[in-house]
Amino acid sequence: MDFKTSRNRLITEIEQLSSKDFETTALNVFQFQAEYNPLYSKFIDLLTIDPKTISSFTEIPFLPISLFKKFKVKTGDWNEESVFESSGTSGRTPSKHFVKSIKWYNNVCQRGFEKFYGDIKEYCVLALLPSYLERKGSSLVHMAQSFIESSKYKQSGFFLYDYKQLASVLEKNIDKNIPTILLGVSFGMLDFAQRFPMDLRNVIVMETGGMKGRRKEITRPELHDELKRAFQLKNIHSEYGMTELFSQAYSKANGIFHCSALMQVLVRQITDPLTLEKQNRPGVINVIDLANIDSCAFIATDDLGIVRDDGSFEVLGRLDSSDIRGCNLMVGEK
Repeated sequence: MDFKTSRNRLITEIEQLSSKDFETTALNVFQFQAEYNPLYSKFIDLLTIDPKTISSFTEIPFLPISLFKKFKVKTGDWNEESVFESSGTSGRTPSKHFVKSIKWYNNVCQRGFEKFYGDIKEYCVLALLPSYLERKGSSLVHMAQSFIESSKYKQSGFFLYDYKQLASVLEKNIDKNIPTILLGVSFGMLDFAQRFPMDLRNVIVMETGGMKGRRKEITRPELHDELKRAFQLKNIHSEYGMTELFSQAYSKANGIFHCSALMQVLVRQITDPLTLEKQNRPGVINVIDLANIDSCAFIATDDLGIVRDDGSFEVLGRLDSSDIRGCNLMVGEK
């Protein structure tokens, strides 16, 4: 079977995926990428692994996320429609994720969101993403843009530092009982909360992580406590994603994330990156993202975490030796 036929067949399989078929599809994507992704194929070869011997997704090797900084991670030969770029600190080499299809990315993001929250068009989406809007190539901005364009509410939109206008839109939406999502980077949320504390009990407030050196790094529980006090909320929602992924995970409370349908999280041992850690024990997060059919679906991140028995996971922080990046999540307390 040639490349184009194999890819088309896998896209159909991914679009029709059910939870019971995840491992089968993951293995099919692995064999496809082991054959057609030159960088991943070389990585597998250096590990002296024969792809044909892989019979479980727990045996699949995960590509170090740092390689997105140095190489074009592509499965197949194609021209990119866009390039997502991480917002690392000044002087750091950013990660680059070459995107074959923005439409596919938008579809994956919306499908992931709607698994947990329902039809995106039924929400007014207010995106508080200062700094991300001020540069090119942010995957978070692309995701928010697709949500805003899908919303049936004309009030949906981006906000930079115009907190007064944001507060006004929120108040009007609450008065009109318009279902609203306030999606924001952490330092922007904190700034807004301190300047415009208000009753947002009928609003979904969702933080995406990211202090970017704008504020002192704090734990996720500390961040959520401040936002809950300012907005009179019982829970703060969270989104987990990154430049190198197409899929996201969401938390509705307490920083416990659940994966979208095309994504699963495993953890590897800190001292042995080729060995998986047991569930309910801390390790370093590996992500299977089947939506990454055109780059690499198997990524070894630099995030520390715990996977629970039900497949949900918690992010505890980052490896000490890894770069601080724009969407990094705060170190959690255990």
